[in-house]
Amino acid sequence: MTGSVVTLGETMALLTTPPAGRITGGAGLAVGIGGAESNVAIALARLDVPCTWISRVGDDALGTLVVKEIRGEGVDVVVRRDDTAPTGMMLKELRGGRPWRVRYYRRDSAASRLSPDDVDEKLIASASILHLTGITPALGPGPLAAVERAVELARAHGTLVSFDVNHRRSLWPESTAAPVLARLVAAADLVFAGPAEATLVLSGEWPPSDDSTVAEGAALAARLTGRGPATAVVKLGELGAVARHRGETVHVPARAVDVVDTVGAGDAFVGGYLAELAAGRSVHECLATATALGTAVCTVRGDWEGIPTRAELAASDLAVVR
Repeated sequence: MTGSVVTLGETMALLTTPPAGRITGGAGLAVGIGGAESNVAIALARLDVPCTWISRVGDDALGTLVVKEIRGEGVDVVVRRDDTAPTGMMLKELRGGRPWRVRYYRRDSAASRLSPDDVDEKLIASASILHLTGITPALGPGPLAAVERAVELARAHGTLVSFDVNHRRSLWPESTAAPVLARLVAAADLVFAGPAEATLVLSGEWPPSDDSTVAEGAALAARLTGRGPATAVVKLGELGAVARHRGETVHVPARAVDVVDTVGAGDAFVGGYLAELAAGRSVHECLATATALGTAVCTVRGDWEGIPTRAELAASDLAVVR
């Protein structure tokens, strides 16, 4: 497999508090962007894979920032500007200089108005991979319909469907999310999930812990492939990740690092995996690059800023040995 990747979803303006976390009159907030699908797209672009991001943003200054930043990273941007709805925002609060919590302000945002009309059939037909997440369908009926239309087109044109469960409990409850996520997993060729997300898809319930051993992760991956996908990847944090593909299990451990900020690590992981998949490499190589990128992002602040290029990855101690 060689070729481009298309992804679809919301990117928001990201405001970050001062290191102490308190906002006072006249205090400056760092302004950036963040969104699961665009984070993946940026990772792909930095690894020299052509990628297109489809979305909606408001006809406002924050929407302009989102488009400029993503396009500046070498991603093709296909965006509709909405003059009646704002660009979504999120606020990252720091404590002692480290991320403490993230608040989202995305209700009635421009991206919540995504619809099947925003899905470009020619782009999907010409791509090797369509990548989607469980965040977009949680934004409302229109975004869910857009995701379903994208999957339908990918199936019709032989484009591989990649799906990251990426369940956001703040957007929809498990009782609503589980059947939708399970349906999308069944329609995918490749699925990514954490242990709790895999359990939600398989049982409809959110477990009390997101921790799993490598053996437990492998069992979850095998059960996910039983739902339809040819390949299932379970992300295990500091234990690395495990994949099930064509009856075989592959595990790649993670390198120990000083963790600064874990936000965006999962997206970088997916971007690394898809980049190697698009280049026709093995599951082990896909996992190795994915784990390296996810680890790299954890060592710096920001959702995507720490994603290395091919050259930077080769020069680092996270380099993948083939």
